[in-house]
Amino acid sequence: MTTPYPFSAVVGLDDLRLALLLTAVSPAVGGVLVRGEKGTAKSTVVRALATLLPGIDTVRGCRFACDPAAPDPACPDGPHQAGDPGRRRPASLVELPVGATEDRVVGTLDLQRALSDGVKAYEPGLLAAAHRGVLYVDEVNLLPDHLVDLLLDAAAMGRAHVERDGVSVKHAARFLLVGTMNPEEGEPRPQLVDRFGLVVNVAAPRDAVQRAEVVRRRLAYEADPDGFAVRFAGDESAYAGRIAAARAQLPLVVLPDEELDRIARVCLAYGVDGMRADIVVARCAVALAAWHGRDRVTAGDIADAARLALPHRRRTDPLDPPGTDEEKLDEALAEAERQASQEREEQHNDEPDEDPDGDGPPDGGGGGAPQGPRDGGGPQGAGSDHEGTRNSTAPEQPEQNGAGQQQEKAGAVAGAGPAYRTRTLRIAGRGEGGHAGRRSPAYARRGRVVGSRTPTGKLAGAPHLPATLRAALDRSALNRTTSDRIRVSPRDLRESVHVGREANLVLFVVDASGSMAARKRMTLVKTAVLSLLRDAYQRRDRIGMITFRGADADLVLPPTSSHEVGVMRLAALRTGGRTPIAAGLRTAARTIATERRRDPRRRPLLVLVTDGRATSGPDPLRMVPALHGVSAVVVDCESGPIRLGLAGRLAGALKAELMPLEQLQASVLQGAGPVTAVDRAYRRAA
Repeated sequence: MTTPYPFSAVVGLDDLRLALLLTAVSPAVGGVLVRGEKGTAKSTVVRALATLLPGIDTVRGCRFACDPAAPDPACPDGPHQAGDPGRRRPASLVELPVGATEDRVVGTLDLQRALSDGVKAYEPGLLAAAHRGVLYVDEVNLLPDHLVDLLLDAAAMGRAHVERDGVSVKHAARFLLVGTMNPEEGEPRPQLVDRFGLVVNVAAPRDAVQRAEVVRRRLAYEADPDGFAVRFAGDESAYAGRIAAARAQLPLVVLPDEELDRIARVCLAYGVDGMRADIVVARCAVALAAWHGRDRVTAGDIADAARLALPHRRRTDPLDPPGTDEEKLDEALAEAERQASQEREEQHNDEPDEDPDGDGPPDGGGGGAPQGPRDGGGPQGAGSDHEGTRNSTAPEQPEQNGAGQQQEKAGAVAGAGPAYRTRTLRIAGRGEGGHAGRRSPAYARRGRVVGSRTPTGKLAGAPHLPATLRAALDRSALNRTTSDRIRVSPRDLRESVHVGREANLVLFVVDASGSMAARKRMTLVKTAVLSLLRDAYQRRDRIGMITFRGADADLVLPPTSSHEVGVMRLAALRTGGRTPIAAGLRTAARTIATERRRDPRRRPLLVLVTDGRATSGPDPLRMVPALHGVSAVVVDCESGPIRLGLAGRLAGALKAELMPLEQLQASVLQGAGPVTAVDRAYRRAA
């Protein structure tokens, strides 16, 4: 449909609409990331915003949207002189699809002109087209890493640098970055999330009347888009006018020092990383004041700005449930207000007390009374607050340690310690790169160029220019005269071969028998599996989990991308009974075979966690042929002074890497420390 859905016709989603309007008023806020379940009008609202943005003046003939009043001195289409003829056009809305190539994003050599005219010309990409407009990335969490890096560089510097195919170009790329994502499909890189000034979580309405109104308006729009837009034309004009007025008001807004101090206190109390949070909250608060037509920032503006700009900046663990921590933010705002009130009281008490009668005691009366409350309500009061925080968290530590001190019984649920960084497990060889990720090497459509090849059909990726020219030279070298030009034909085309990283299916097969409960071994095993789950989440893998105990094995978690479900299944894992390792391997072989039929290009990685002592069922070595060709890692959980080495025999039969549990932990302890947020997520699931 050519007519976009009107912005003013959107039902609900107040926070999302406000965040988008604030970034339209002040692009320096840094863009918006919209998180929400499918079917919540995320893309509809973003596309509707573009129609409200004021138009821009551009230099005629400039492909990089230079402003005639202040042209970019380094513009590839320049140089432009200030005052060159310009033209008025709407602000652009450029959509960056998940499957975009690097050439399409940053631009590349104009191959047609290079081959036909011998001219080294630059073809602009999407970053150039989005300059002074909106760059919209749908499903930003699924964006390949190399494109994320390009966006990070452009968003940080406001310029795009192109160094490829013999082209060296720099051009301005200042745009309003808007991304949408579904948390169920995984989280984007923290570096990318931090570049978004504001983050908004949206959900479908829970009110029946509101839901009915959403459907009513959508059906009316689909039946007559133009007529529906006319109904809201007045509201749309009002929004556009208010944005223009707020932009004019923006330079006149004053941010008082006391409110700037409040911003710093809130950010410190909330525990954010870096200084970008303070800057974004300040810019957002100024934009809020301008949007409401005020010339001075208030405490309410700062509170509203903090709710949009801070929750995604606090250091959390990837396995923490999505969403903002409203309670902690309320505490940070209250703490900032308490400190501000305390400072105001101290300043008031430090003022000299004038005694008009001259008969008051030199250090008594009004001078001595405030000293007591200041001693009790100042450092001691702050200490009491911190002590209360320690008391509220202290009982959790003995509970965790107690999990390692008590003896587990058959069928009991063992606890887990804090998750840690694990060794990187990779699959040998190179896959076909069907799924972008960060684990195993694979041939892919994007990544590092390692060579060229003749395409089997239509050119699948970017052409490899040097190889194409060499093929043309070799073909025409024998029957070419000195005056002939080199002609490139379609059979000379060569495509680039890229090597990147792929995501895999990581299938955990965990021994939950009674032997694993001895000496608190299951607590260590759960901690290791929890850490491996986090590693799989960060590398965008699919995960599955099989447990075996008693006489059979259970597929407790069919292959999925929801790592949070994996945490819950692990928390509920019980131990006890005999050890049917063969049943676990049999179930793993069936699961892998099923997944291969569904998705042949995703390579599986089997992680077997056991001590190798099979006390039930057939010999596990009989199941090895069913797992032929599957990359595997055996995590040996055997402990104690006397070890049988059965897990090592099993690893040899599977041609798998043998990793003792203590070796996994030792490699971790040399790196980052425990991540307590994962432990909290695990306890919530338990």
